[in-house]
Amino acid sequence: MAFIPRDQLLRMKFKSLGAEVLISDKASIYSPSTISIGNNVRIDDFCLLSGEISLGSYIHIAAYTALYGKFGIVMEDYTGLSPRCTLFSASDDFGGNFLISPMAPEKFTHVTGGQIVLKKFCQVGANTVILPAVTLNEGVAVGAMSLVKKDLEAWSIYAGSPLRYIKKRERGLLKFYAQQ
Repeated sequence: MAFIPRDQLLRMKFKSLGAEVLISDKASIYSPSTISIGNNVRIDDFCLLSGEISLGSYIHIAAYTALYGKFGIVMEDYTGLSPRCTLFSASDDFGGNFLISPMAPEKFTHVTGGQIVLKKFCQVGANTVILPAVTLNEGVAVGAMSLVKKDLEAWSIYAGSPLRYIKKRERGLLKFYAQQ
């Protein structure tokens, strides 16, 4: 994997761009002027970022992950997305009374949604889908192949589709955070 050189990242005109940012040259970044990136962030091959996105520091977004941020996506410090995760902050109306296409005139569509927030220390397993207007509170871990449709309780582990609570998550990682 080759990363985009720093001078080229600066020319992309991100809303903000921190230090030690590694973005694969195979990632697709749409409207970088709406995307803020903190320090020590890595975005791997074949990721797609679009819309209003705010990435804190010490974040990893693994290969084949998509962030659709029409209504906003916030990832706070020390969060991560495993391969093939998809975050949808917007959703079309599939009821049959509206057109579904980004190419259809807006007056014939009905797109709804809300901001997605991953608070500090959240980790999301591979192939997970997160739907609009959801908050993963601090320390949440979501297992692979899950569907997240509601806010999740802090320092808890969830998995599945339908999503279910598994158990409380340990907080041992906080000792490393305190040592910084």
